Amino acid sequence: MLLGSGHLRAIRARRWETLERIDVEGLTISYDRAGTGPLVVLLHGGISDRREWRGQLGPLSDGYTTVAWDAPGCGASSDVPASFRMPDFADILAGFVAALDLGQPHLVGLSWGSTVALELTRRHPTVPNSLVLVSAYAGWAGSLAPEQVAERIQGVHRGLRRPPEEWVREEWIPTLFTDRAPDDTIEEAVAMMSAFRPDAVMTMLLSMAEADLREVLPRIGVPTLLLYGEEDARSPLPVAKELHRKIPGSQLVVLPEVGHMCNMEAADRFNAALRAFLRAH
Repeated sequence: MLLGSGHLRAIRARRWETLERIDVEGLTISYDRAGTGPLVVLLHGGISDRREWRGQLGPLSDGYTTVAWDAPGCGASSDVPASFRMPDFADILAGFVAALDLGQPHLVGLSWGSTVALELTRRHPTVPNSLVLVSAYAGWAGSLAPEQVAERIQGVHRGLRRPPEEWVREEWIPTLFTDRAPDDTIEEAVAMMSAFRPDAVMTMLLSMAEADLREVLPRIGVPTLLLYGEEDARSPLPVAKELHRKIPGSQLVVLPEVGHMCNMEAADRFNAALRAFLRAH
């Protein structure tokens, strides 16, 4: 019997998926862990959860200990107060790393997760061994024009009044993937993202909208990889080039013909670029 790529991915996922939980500052944080070797912590984007890293956890487990968290308010982790902002998420991440005794891991953050990684670097500069900032921003306030930020917030307010799957499929997916993305990848993303919690989404996106981490960029003292899809509609290449210009010694890698969720759309190429950087550092 021949299995499609989606079935094979599901089988591989079951080999390592072992949901674990730990309490951090009164919150329960859920996470998956796989492999042995140097520590890599994977930070998902907004309206998402740890499942977006399925294409990395298994494949990277042959040489790395990979840990993918559900950020507070996502997946199986606890909800957070509406007052939570980027410094709060970064402090919980620092507590999560300490509670699991992860030492100084390599941090890999995608989109919203990249901004959490930058905020953690500002507040807890001794934690990261290196940074891999994927489809990254210095916060929306730090990378986008005010009118763009306002438009995104208004779009979320409108979208939260729609059926979740309809909103995700019609408004989010076209901005996250190119039309080359495999159907099973799109369906996996729709299923994952449609499970969002509305209050948490608003809190996370407000944290992103208010974040301006431009001042930390010139002070980053760890090896940094900026990894982007060439056709990223949400964090376009001018944003990438600005971060590259401001982060000393940073490396910029652009994956051709993929979009914002390049870790899902082009997992093999993404993993190759990530491995090359991790081996070098």
